[in-house]
Amino acid sequence: MTDPAHENTPSAVDKTVADTSEVDGTDRPPTFHEAFAQAARKAGISEVAPGETPTGASLLRAIGGVRGLVESILPGLGFLVLYTFTKNLPLAVIAPIAVSVVFVIARLVMRSAVMPAVAGLLGVGVSAALALFTGRAEDNFVLGIGINIVCLVVFLISILARRPLIGIIVSLLANDPGGYRKDTAKGRVVLVASWCWVGLFAIRLIAELPLYFAGQTELLGSVKLILGVPFYAVVLWVTWLLVRTAYSKPQPTATPAG
Repeated sequence: MTDPAHENTPSAVDKTVADTSEVDGTDRPPTFHEAFAQAARKAGISEVAPGETPTGASLLRAIGGVRGLVESILPGLGFLVLYTFTKNLPLAVIAPIAVSVVFVIARLVMRSAVMPAVAGLLGVGVSAALALFTGRAEDNFVLGIGINIVCLVVFLISILARRPLIGIIVSLLANDPGGYRKDTAKGRVVLVASWCWVGLFAIRLIAELPLYFAGQTELLGSVKLILGVPFYAVVLWVTWLLVRTAYSKPQPTATPAG
């Protein structure tokens, strides 16, 4: 997620990609490394440059701003409220799709980045299709549970491979390739931060899977909302604070008088 005010400001990653293309002399597609670097810039952690102090405003930008909050929370909240009071599964899953379509149209009209809303619409649509296909309301949450499992596995693999994912992302953002492998303090910090994200996905699964298998749809929906954006924001904030301890900007040395 990027700050609209700085969308036109080239970063170190952008310059690297541009310089590589100029050397090749061709308008070639980005390599995997370049594509990953671009994705890192769009991650929530990129809203605070390594070494900078996180603020409430940067945290709000990282979760998509006020619009992003509404787009993230309203479809799930709509499903929960409608299903709780009506027990009408088609209505409960179709209404969030309609809301998500409105979000996409609103972004098109306002000529703002439309992909976040499109991604949300696809997620809501797939979840609704699963629930309607099986006739089980709790299957509306299968996609989210699956994503958490994949993220948990990816983070664990990165840690076991001694390439903590947070370290890779921060290295790209700080233009410090492999810095966390050379500096013990940086390595320790990104490892702890990566374990924090493992904890996030693990806690979600521990809380949601028993409710899913028990068919506790209303409770599952409530837990998912609580462990969604709010929990993500907390872990993101902790990650920023951790990274700041190892990537703090060096203070200028005082020049002796005379």
